[in-house]
Amino acid sequence: MRFELIERVRELRAGRTPFVVATVVRVAKPASAHPGDSAIVLPDGSIEGFVGGMCSESTVRTQGLRQLAAGRSVLLHITPPSEAGVADAGPGPAELGMPSVGAVPADPDTENEVTVGNPCLSGGALDIFLEVMRPPALVHVYGDTPVARALAAVGGAAGADIQTTADAGAAIPPDATAVVVASQGGDEHRVLTMALRAGVPYIGLVASRRRGAAVLDGLGLDAEQRARVHTPAGLDIGAQSPGEVAVSIMAEIIGAVAGPFGITARDSEGGAAGSHAPEEAIDPVCGMTVAVTQSAIYVETQEGRVYFCCPSCRDAFAADPGRYTRTL
Repeated sequence: MRFELIERVRELRAGRTPFVVATVVRVAKPASAHPGDSAIVLPDGSIEGFVGGMCSESTVRTQGLRQLAAGRSVLLHITPPSEAGVADAGPGPAELGMPSVGAVPADPDTENEVTVGNPCLSGGALDIFLEVMRPPALVHVYGDTPVARALAAVGGAAGADIQTTADAGAAIPPDATAVVVASQGGDEHRVLTMALRAGVPYIGLVASRRRGAAVLDGLGLDAEQRARVHTPAGLDIGAQSPGEVAVSIMAEIIGAVAGPFGITARDSEGGAAGSHAPEEAIDPVCGMTVAVTQSAIYVETQEGRVYFCCPSCRDAFAADPGRYTRTL
């Protein structure tokens, strides 16, 4: 990976942005890419770096966004359609005898590999590792107490991003997965109110059962709001020391918000960061599946927009739209 891409990865991680690193690991000529070439696929479909020509890039974009949404890293095999195990369906979208192109598992027993037949390849093939990079769950901890400090250590070991503050007025990050009030007093009401308004998935108050109930009584919450605050925070494991309490709280957070890929950051819609895949369309010229993004190549027709994997397919369509209209 080039130095500038390494720096870009650091920048994206620091900014808690989900992305995919695509790295070429094998090339069968003819192909324009080389082993070690790499690129970054961002949630909006933009690509920074190089992993081959336009058609290969289009496949990497589509598959990268799919895997980002699924939270799964895979080895992507881009091959000529005949090698992808896709049967020729006769006259296809372009009436050129092309097969129906799509993504199929490389092997039914191998979940972490995907093979895509790419009709634009000139007989070559590419293997590209798509590594999904999602930001870890962000846990906002209010308080400067032994439990708060223990949470920073335990949460970090669990893979979460723990941000602690003693300022009750500190803004709760919009992608916070959890807010834990561990101040043992102070302006607890203010932090709990902000967390409830922000719709944070997990809210915990470190307090005895009696004091916790009194704090919630003081907030004037309805039944639904009250049920959203876990107090005493943490699973009932008989915890006594600050470290044990921290373990019980992290266990409760994981149980409450973890998905199939662990605890990851949430987006503005409440889902895992990067988990909302874009719409897809079929290129009527070559039959490839393309991601519908802001940078996608398209033309306007009476039936609506038609999307393409590359300028060549767009130009072919524009030159003779009637040849492809029955595929729209």
